[in-house]
Amino acid sequence: MRKFATLAASAVLAAAALAMQPARAEPVNLTWFMWTSTDEEAEAWKHVAGMVTEKHPDITIEFQTASWPNYWTKLPALAASGNLPDIVSLQALRTPGFAGLMMPLDELIARDNFDIDAFVPSMVDGLSKDGKVLALAYDVGPWVMYYNKDRFEEAGLPLPKPGWTEAEFLDAAKALTGDGKFGASTPVISQFLAHAASMGATYLDADGNLDLTNDDLKAAFADYVKLVTEHKVAPLLPPAPSGTSTNNIAREKFISGEVATFVTGPWEMLNLRAKAGFEVGMAPMPVRSAGSITLSTGSGFGIAATSENKEAAWKAVQILSGPQAQEYQCGPRSGCPHRAAEALAGGRRQGCRRRCGCA
Repeated sequence: MRKFATLAASAVLAAAALAMQPARAEPVNLTWFMWTSTDEEAEAWKHVAGMVTEKHPDITIEFQTASWPNYWTKLPALAASGNLPDIVSLQALRTPGFAGLMMPLDELIARDNFDIDAFVPSMVDGLSKDGKVLALAYDVGPWVMYYNKDRFEEAGLPLPKPGWTEAEFLDAAKALTGDGKFGASTPVISQFLAHAASMGATYLDADGNLDLTNDDLKAAFADYVKLVTEHKVAPLLPPAPSGTSTNNIAREKFISGEVATFVTGPWEMLNLRAKAGFEVGMAPMPVRSAGSITLSTGSGFGIAATSENKEAAWKAVQILSGPQAQEYQCGPRSGCPHRAAEALAGGRRQGCRRRCGCA
């Protein structure tokens, strides 16, 4: 009887122990849609997706991708067909147009005491609409100037650095122009705004409305096109074929070594370094009459309003936008810190500065 009682007690204790253990979460496979332009970029994002599974073994992520222009046409098509992914990548400048696809994150942020103040405020605002946070940022993207370090050194020119002036840029561009090569890339309208801002011009009126005909902006544009018409340090491109942006053409001319400088964002560093046959450097925009001023945007990850796996997706976007993912971006993806502490000071900021120069 004593033996039976001991066995019975053991069984009861074992059952109680099992009852106290948390139920194992059901496996969830999330879909995540993100733009990429190269295999290297896709592999980098798959690595970040793996960080989610490492933290939450019950969650796996199926990574789906499209080119930058195709992403923004495919996303509404997926929404119309009811096939939106669980995790939607969102760019700040396009937030208003795609806000209806996204689940506001504010209730989850409040429920879990998630520290949204850890993010750079401009990116919180950029990925919000009507006061609702729609995505968590993964980078901040200022326009910067890339340069062909080999050509600068071969010409005996000082390398661009913070504080370099418009006059120094033009002198270098002229010295690097000749024998079918140019010192500057062909002006592209999307890059013009950083040039205009550094001249004190704006494309908005006092009420925040679009104003493309004010005198300051027209003067800045006239100055901008002088790179081709007067200084002749940038090539004149023929009309781009259908489906090809002039920015892509300018990028390829930089990669091939035909032009020595190229203006774009830090997200391009991985591709440029992978494809260029020379060492790629990065510098701020040259100082003009109003200073060295650039435009900055960025992107993030949110949850589709139609997702059936919102809790798992919420766990995932916290990892995708978290410190570990940011540290990884500062390496292969060369993203600028989207978290305020790292953007302002600290070891990670120094790591970003050493590896991509954008901090």
